Amino acid sequence: MAIIEHMHVGIDEVRRKLEEVKDPEIDTVSIVELGMVEAIEVKEGHVVVKILPTFLGCPALPIIQKNIEQVLWSLRGVVSINVKFIHSPPWTSDRINDAGRKGLKKFGIAPPPRFEEDGSWHVDCPFCLSTYVTMENLFGPTACRSILYCKSCKNPFEAMKPVSTL
Repeated sequence: MAIIEHMHVGIDEVRRKLEEVKDPEIDTVSIVELGMVEAIEVKEGHVVVKILPTFLGCPALPIIQKNIEQVLWSLRGVVSINVKFIHSPPWTSDRINDAGRKGLKKFGIAPPPRFEEDGSWHVDCPFCLSTYVTMENLFGPTACRSILYCKSCKNPFEAMKPVSTL
């Protein structure tokens, strides 16, 4: 007698597994920590993951899709996987959670600045935490990063650009 086990994966399992998917260029932050996961749908083993790209035309999207599929296929009960890149709502740097901000600093990238109530904003150097920094180039190695220079510790560093819907 054959026993057929019908085990289906749940949303919480999928979300936990997605925490293993790192940004292809920054291996200290996951796509969950970056706030890229907008929605997860699971029905009878069919998984749909809706992802918000950090920038339109990001060249890392095929790698992110492949990595998502790779980790989700390791879950028992997955029948199909559909990764959808969506653009509404738009991704903003406010979606990066505290773990993501720590991961960016660990990698040497300043997280996006937090805006103060008086309208000012500050970028902390990821090496010495000084706010005595200058913008060297708005355009960094990727569309979502800029190059700054810390006048305290004399190190150049990258910073995530603040992206807002304002």
